[in-house]
Amino acid sequence: MDQPTVYPYIPNSAPAVKRQMLDEVGAASADDFYEDVPEELRLRRKMDLPEPFLSEYGLKRHVESILAKNKTTGEYLSFLGAGCYQHHVPAVCDEINTRAEFLTAYAGEPYDDHGRFQALFEYASMMGELLNMDVVNVPTYDGFQAAATSLRMACRLTGRREVLLARTISADLLSKIRDYCKRSSEIKLIGYDSATGQLDLDVLEAAISDRTAAVYFENPSYLGLIETQGEEIARIAHERGAVCVVGADPVSLGVLTPPADYGAAHGADIVCGDIQPLGMRVQFGGGQAGYIATRDEAEYVMEYPSRLFGLAPTRVPGEYGFGDVAYERTSFAIREEGKEWVGTAAALWGITAGVYLALMGPQGMAEIGETIMARSRYAMLKLDGIAGVTAPVFRSPHFKEFVVNFHTGKSVAEINRDLLARGIFGGKDLTAEFPELGNSALYCVTEVHTKEDIDRLVDALKEVV
Repeated sequence: MDQPTVYPYIPNSAPAVKRQMLDEVGAASADDFYEDVPEELRLRRKMDLPEPFLSEYGLKRHVESILAKNKTTGEYLSFLGAGCYQHHVPAVCDEINTRAEFLTAYAGEPYDDHGRFQALFEYASMMGELLNMDVVNVPTYDGFQAAATSLRMACRLTGRREVLLARTISADLLSKIRDYCKRSSEIKLIGYDSATGQLDLDVLEAAISDRTAAVYFENPSYLGLIETQGEEIARIAHERGAVCVVGADPVSLGVLTPPADYGAAHGADIVCGDIQPLGMRVQFGGGQAGYIATRDEAEYVMEYPSRLFGLAPTRVPGEYGFGDVAYERTSFAIREEGKEWVGTAAALWGITAGVYLALMGPQGMAEIGETIMARSRYAMLKLDGIAGVTAPVFRSPHFKEFVVNFHTGKSVAEINRDLLARGIFGGKDLTAEFPELGNSALYCVTEVHTKEDIDRLVDALKEVV
C-alpha cells in the first residue's frame, strides 16, 4: 500500500494532523466537505502533475532550471514597452522595499502601522506635487484598475453611464475597462487623426452628449504620442457636464504639463496611471501599481474606493500622526457599503515610488524626461534612415514610445525573431491591435538606452529587414 506523501510546505498533509482536524469537525474524510458539489464536476483521478520535490534544495534547483530558460533584459537589449518599461532602478529603491518592516506590511487594517502610514502619506504628497493635484490614493493593483476605477468614479459623480475613450488605448486596457465597468458604463471609442494620431475633435464633438459621464484619453498615449489638444478635450468634456479623465505616465511629468493644468480653467478632473516607471523593475511583466489623483473636493474624495492617508493632530500638543481619511467609504470599513471592492492594493510599490521620487526631486524628474525625449528622438531619426522603414508613423511629438512601420515584405514577427537571434527584443507587434497601421511595431526608448544601444539596433535592423 502506498504511503501518503507528507509535503514539507503543507502541514495539513501529515496524516495525524489531517485526522485530528477531521475529528474536530466530525467529518469522516475531506470528501465530506464537497458533498454539495455535483458528481459530474468532480475529478475522480489524480491530477496530471509531476512528482513533488520533498527537499528545499531539490525544489530550488527545479525552479532555477525553469527560470534559466528565460532571456532577460539584463542579458538582451530590449526595446519593449507598451505598459511595462525598463527604467533605471536606483539601488536605494530595492534596499528600502526589501526591508522587513515594509516588505511584510499588509495593506489592510489588521494593525496600526504608523511607519507605513507615513511612508505612504509621503508618497501621496510627492505624487500630488508632481501631478499638481491635492489627493492621491494608496496604489491600486495596476494602472488598468486605476483607469477603470476612475471611470466608475466619474459615472457615480455624474449619474450618467456613457464613457468616451480615445481609440489609441491598448487592447489590454480596453478589455480591463470593459470588464470592470460593464455594469456601470457604456463604452464608446473615439477615433484619431490618421496623420497625427491625435484625438479627432470633430468626432468627439459629434459623439459627446448629456448622457456622457467621462472623456478618457492618455498623455502620452499608448502609441507614445503627446496629445497636444488637452485643453480643447477638457473644454469639450466640461461644456457637456462630463468628467475629464487623463491617463498619464508619471515619469513624463518632469517635461510635460500636468493634466490638471490643461488650459486656464480646470483641465483634467481625475488623473490616473501606473507608477511602475518610478523605481520598479519589469519582473517578467510586473510589478505594476496604479494611482488616482483629484482636487481636494469633497464630492471627489468621497468617490474614491481606495484608501487615502492624511495628517492629523494627536492628543499630544504639536504632535501629528498619519491615518485614513473618510475611511467609511471603503469596503474595509463596511464591505457591503463600500464604493467598490478594494483588496490589499500595492502598498509596497507606493513606498518604492515614494523613495524614487524623493531621490530624484524636481530636477531629477526634469532631467530624466529630457534624456528620454532626446534619446527616443535620436532613435526615430536613425530608424527612419533605414530603407523600407518609417519612423515615426505619426507626425506628432512623442515621449518614450513611437510606432515604426516596416514595408520590406517581412512581417514584424519575422523581424522580431531575427532580432532575438541577435540578442535584441524588438518592439511590440501592433498588427493585431491596430491593423490600420499596417506592418507596424511599437518601440520604446528610455534613459537606459545609450547611443551605442540604439546604433546596435539600427545595424541589426539593416541586416534583417
